[in-house]
Amino acid sequence: MFDQHELAKISEQKAEWETETLEPSLERGERKDRFATVSNHEVDRVYTPADIADIEFGEDIGFPGEEPYTRGPYPTMYRGRTWTMRQFAGFGTAEETNERFHYLIDEGQTGLSTAFDMPSLMGLDSDDPMSLGEVGKEGVAVDTLRDMEVLFDGIDISDVSTSFTINPSAAVIYAMYIALADDQGVPREEIRGTLQNDMLKEYIAQKEWVIPPRPALSVVTDTIEYAVEETPKFYPVSVSGYHIREAGSTAAQEAAFTLADGFAYVEDCLDRGLGIDDVAPLLSFFFNSHNSIFEEVAKFRASRRIYARVMDEWYDAESPESKRLKFHTQTAGQSLTAQQPLNNIVRVTIQALAGVFGGTQSLHTNSFDEALALPSEKAVRVALRTQQIIADESGAADIVDPLGGSFAIEKLTNEMETKIMAYIEEIKEMGDGSVRDGVLDGIDQGYFHREIQDASYEYQQRVEEGEEVVVGVNKYTIEEDTSPDILKIDEGTREKQLERLEQVKADRDDDAVEETLDALSEAIGEGENVMPYIVDAVKVYATMGEIMQVFEDHHGSYQEEVTPA
Repeated sequence: MFDQHELAKISEQKAEWETETLEPSLERGERKDRFATVSNHEVDRVYTPADIADIEFGEDIGFPGEEPYTRGPYPTMYRGRTWTMRQFAGFGTAEETNERFHYLIDEGQTGLSTAFDMPSLMGLDSDDPMSLGEVGKEGVAVDTLRDMEVLFDGIDISDVSTSFTINPSAAVIYAMYIALADDQGVPREEIRGTLQNDMLKEYIAQKEWVIPPRPALSVVTDTIEYAVEETPKFYPVSVSGYHIREAGSTAAQEAAFTLADGFAYVEDCLDRGLGIDDVAPLLSFFFNSHNSIFEEVAKFRASRRIYARVMDEWYDAESPESKRLKFHTQTAGQSLTAQQPLNNIVRVTIQALAGVFGGTQSLHTNSFDEALALPSEKAVRVALRTQQIIADESGAADIVDPLGGSFAIEKLTNEMETKIMAYIEEIKEMGDGSVRDGVLDGIDQGYFHREIQDASYEYQQRVEEGEEVVVGVNKYTIEEDTSPDILKIDEGTREKQLERLEQVKADRDDDAVEETLDALSEAIGEGENVMPYIVDAVKVYATMGEIMQVFEDHHGSYQEEVTPA
């Protein structure tokens, strides 16, 4: 990209600058002996064209909307329309969350994002003994299709894109949304949204599961196959690095393990007989955005470049839609502090800017009080306004890939790409040439856990030694009120939920429920795609727990496998 003579001249000029200008200044010292990102990746003092001498503009950077998509998946990016502002919401009963949904829509939110309570996430009904104390506490409780109907009361799902953050029981929630669309008269091919449904990352980082990894992977592939045929505008899996980063990984580990999980799903679908250009356009991704703004931008750009090349070279994708990495971003919950919580507004703004500069397709900004409790209405509004100010006032959305061409950003993007690909190649080697088998073997062997644990421990050491500053925690601390006003869930939530569940069970046709559950059991045994049978079951108001129990009866509980006797 640069003339060799010019590069030599720049190197000479840099050496002269270091001797004549820099060295005298260094006698006064710098703030630190070493400067590094949150992931402990050391950054140079200054970058020049010599740092990116190996870059070929067309092959490595290019233009937005063209391979390798380093600069963004679409030509106009936010000049066409801004990213989807998708604030996470869910607590208490379906009525309470429905009220929050309407509030967010009225405030200008352009996409709904649903949080579920722990029993729903784990495939348990609210009346299960294991659910005691957790009903509606960290998300909305959904036991049956009746809850889904209340959740979207007054909301035309043909007009809104909805994201569902749920994994072990994702297929059941997906079936309920399809049943809701059928009831509202919305054609299945028109419903829009995203199902997280990324079970591989559960075994790697988040630790929510019901059945073992291999049958769980099969269910995910069932949902992808069903979406290809029935809901082509609905993303059936959001391959999620967010939770990997929250568990303590570095930026490179987050991107590498996430992309590897995505390639594992691709390989499983190809083994099922699906076409790469049918499957790949329905994959979406979900990344974390942390405090080191340039590292995060480099991570996003490198991930797009890697994805485009791997989909082309390893899986023979031909359609441009198969090579475009599309992703949602959430600001880093792990970075939020209970101390001086208003400082979190600044952190979230920086992290949101990194997502925008990195070309995200949708964005969730965390609320400043989330280190204390579920977000309050005021905090949610500030989080949403943060996005709106960035979009409408900052100018950040007016230039496509505004940091592209920066010597620092391009060098960091290259370094990030090298680190990410080294991990992916290592995983592929563990699977004897199969990324899917490498991911599964890595889960079995504890490979991912060790890598993340080591990175997390190293980061915490730097915080405790003061090398990594956390404002308000290990520097600039103050005496403060540690019990501010926070959102509290009504203690009557569980009773309300149990009353509705009991009423549903009293009103439904038990014979029809038993018939659909038997059909589902037979389908699992025969190796059929389970989705049509789950849709049938939810339509007759089979419960979440009843449906998930059928899977557990066939495959056993993974909890029992990994818990020592």
